[in-house]
Amino acid sequence: MLKQRIITAVLMLLVLLPALFAQAPWPFALLTLVMIAAAGWEWFRLNGAPGVPALAGGVVVAAGSAAMWQIGWIGHSPGVLWQLALLLWVLGGAWVLHRGVAAWPQAPSLLRLAGGVLLLWLAWLAIAEARARGLNFLLSVFCLVWMADIAAYFSGRAFGRRKLAPAISPGKSWEGVWGGMAGVLALALAWIAFDRQGLADGPSLYTLLLQRGGPLGLIVSCLFLAALSVVGDLFESLVKRSAGAKDSSALLPGHGGVLDRIDALLPVCPLALALISA
Repeated sequence: MLKQRIITAVLMLLVLLPALFAQAPWPFALLTLVMIAAAGWEWFRLNGAPGVPALAGGVVVAAGSAAMWQIGWIGHSPGVLWQLALLLWVLGGAWVLHRGVAAWPQAPSLLRLAGGVLLLWLAWLAIAEARARGLNFLLSVFCLVWMADIAAYFSGRAFGRRKLAPAISPGKSWEGVWGGMAGVLALALAWIAFDRQGLADGPSLYTLLLQRGGPLGLIVSCLFLAALSVVGDLFESLVKRSAGAKDSSALLPGHGGVLDRIDALLPVCPLALALISA
């Protein structure tokens, strides 16, 4: 299993890194469009629409993303989209997690499928928009999610006592959440210091948050985004648990599916844009 995970990780990096560091943003946008289409296929399968309907779901996600690209929204997206994402994730996410695993399959199938498509569309556009703003901005958003996850893992292992959501994800603890937030704040300070050296292609998320809201706004925004990364993780775990699935798919051997890799990015990317464009 470890060998399989390593091979898959290396192959993913060989595909991702050239697109990520390309001078033009379109190779990365195209690669992530393929990935978000795969996530759409996984979403339909997890919500009771396997086979041909799942393939159609992937096509719909890809087509909608391509349409947003075609009309020129990458780099010029309407700010109202990010406010919509904010409402969906804060209010809708809280509502879904409060109702729990058992209530998810009881929601109308069309609502679950359409809601997933909308969230994936917004996430893809946000990721493409972030890359258009500059590599430094994109990586600062991605690293926020990764830092929140890594710091939560180690702090949870070391200090975890109080379970966060045992019916959804038994391994998560409140201590892990606090540790993840502390890690994100440390990352923000280090990244701002890096930005001040003038070596990047543009400001990071953290510098923009500091410019817009001052030190207090930076702290509150980072804590908010770290919390929403947990919501994204729990949301996908809830959907998988309701479907009786361990992973969203087996597309990435040793790593599960695409949704398993991007679950925390789904809310964080659009909400990061919401915070700097409000």
